[in-house]
Amino acid sequence: MAVFVCPRCAHRVAGAERAEGHQPRGCPKCGFGFVFEMMDDYYAGPLTALICCDRQRRVLVAGHSATPITGWPDGDLIGCEVAEALGLGFPGAADDPIARSLEWGVRVLQEPCTFRPYGVDEDRPAVADIFPAYDDDGGLLLALTPGMKE
Repeated sequence: MAVFVCPRCAHRVAGAERAEGHQPRGCPKCGFGFVFEMMDDYYAGPLTALICCDRQRRVLVAGHSATPITGWPDGDLIGCEVAEALGLGFPGAADDPIARSLEWGVRVLQEPCTFRPYGVDEDRPAVADIFPAYDDDGGLLLALTPGMKE
């Protein structure tokens, strides 16, 4: 059964719950306009930034914990290419995990990476989980958890 996660507040909803009655398509907890469909449940920790992007890797939503983790002011990431804006690097990766997720429609989990918070001059270690979108719009959900080492 599909699980849906709100990119703004990280609230999860099971597919069966979304089919009951006449619930809105968005998040029943915070009212955000859409939720992201995932094949399996995913629990975003309090220190995990959730960022939704379109097929061109432009940020659509910088939600749950994104501002405190990335340092980007609320709303300023919208429209930016995610890897460029966050200074994402994937040392040791044979390819670009974001491109792989978009091209092949596969999840990329526990990928060691580095990112550069807004206004900071040094890279910080993190782990990225990348989930492709399963709707016709494409895109992806990036879950970025700082402080993790390779």
